[in-house]
Amino acid sequence: MGSEPPSSPQVVEDGGEEDEEELSGGEEADLRSSSGRGSLLTRRGITLRVLLKDGLVEPGDGALAIHYLGKNFIGDLLNDGKIRWVETGQIFNSPSAWATHCKRLVNPAKKSGCGWASVRYRGQKLVQYKTTWLHKYQPSADMSLVSEEDDDEDEEEGKTAVQADEKNKNNKPGLHDVVVSRRADRERIPVRYCSLGTRDAARDPHTLVELSAFSAINRFQPFNVAVSSNVLLLMDFHCHLTTSEVVGYLGGRWDTNTQLLTVLRAFPCRTRLADRDSASAVEEEICQNLFMRGLSLVGWYHSHPRGPALPSLQDIDSQMDHQLRLQGSNNGFQPCLGIICGPYYHGNQGVASTITPFWVVPPPEQRPNDYGIPVAVEVTYVQDNFLTSDVLNEMMLLVDYYRTAPDLVQFSQYWCPDTTMMDKIKGSLSCHAPKDQAYSQILEHVYSQLSSIN
Repeated sequence: MGSEPPSSPQVVEDGGEEDEEELSGGEEADLRSSSGRGSLLTRRGITLRVLLKDGLVEPGDGALAIHYLGKNFIGDLLNDGKIRWVETGQIFNSPSAWATHCKRLVNPAKKSGCGWASVRYRGQKLVQYKTTWLHKYQPSADMSLVSEEDDDEDEEEGKTAVQADEKNKNNKPGLHDVVVSRRADRERIPVRYCSLGTRDAARDPHTLVELSAFSAINRFQPFNVAVSSNVLLLMDFHCHLTTSEVVGYLGGRWDTNTQLLTVLRAFPCRTRLADRDSASAVEEEICQNLFMRGLSLVGWYHSHPRGPALPSLQDIDSQMDHQLRLQGSNNGFQPCLGIICGPYYHGNQGVASTITPFWVVPPPEQRPNDYGIPVAVEVTYVQDNFLTSDVLNEMMLLVDYYRTAPDLVQFSQYWCPDTTMMDKIKGSLSCHAPKDQAYSQILEHVYSQLSSIN
């Protein structure tokens, strides 16, 4: 749901300390005849334009890629040796300029991009093409000129790139790919973030992780959040309907002046997580609804039906993906809120669902292969004046959608010895009541529809 690429692409020149120098045609010719360390033969002297001119690489759409901390960036190699980032249409003068920009989106503390070691041309690091050029045109060159910028980056990118490639083989980007396990019937014991260490492919991606506080990692929460009670009511209702996990989007507004994220509307996805065919149509419908209401995508929610409302390792990576998409599409900071709802976890207090807003902080730069840090987000809940017709209509659509579902909750059954499932959903939704108490009479129609199904 990113914005369209700008009509006049912005050229980004700042590539940090490793940015390559632009060479004139004469200087490029001199490269082939120069020798020794004192000439133009330096790591800054060999540019993409040189490699293109000598036929070592060719222009192409999607020919370039960066894999960083589990995130993927795709770029087009242009005829003039510049790079166009597919996500936004921005133009970058060099691999380092592009790599620095992308890495700072994921990790704002990143100082430079080490572009030749980070950017891959059709699967191979660009530095290998630079080495090939040197062997061909400067066979006596000192290869340390190529490798001196790459050692640290190799360690940083190596395992992450392999993990990202492996993950993406079977995954198509999209919200319906990011939600966690179906094994909610089995108790999952959360672990502390500090016990995780470096990413491990053998670790269960459904491992739940306790949230940290911003203060515990010496940070301040970088934005404020206000969530409408109608958002919580519709989201909680959606999560109560089925024993399978559900997912939806959050619409609202981001005020850059006050740094306030206001969540005004929930958009449940009326589709199965495994149904990729209908997922794109549902998401397109939600995109149109957001646009018609003048809202922006500001987050997403999903349920852990019978487990704690805490993020799994997979949730953490998914949240980082969503944060990156919103940030990258706007070419500036915009937070993306993640919410987990746990309706039927017996560790909850009373009948109310546990609702957990969270965000993910990138790992420290010196530990790039660690998982992102899930942190609790402090939220202000705003009580709406009344239950809107939009919300009521969405609830009825959900009832119709799950009417024949095999995993529909049996609301006549008992949640605990003295409380039916119907009593439970009513009690939980009452926690998100609007000021106008007539809402309870309106919801009775919805509840009667649920009872008639069972």
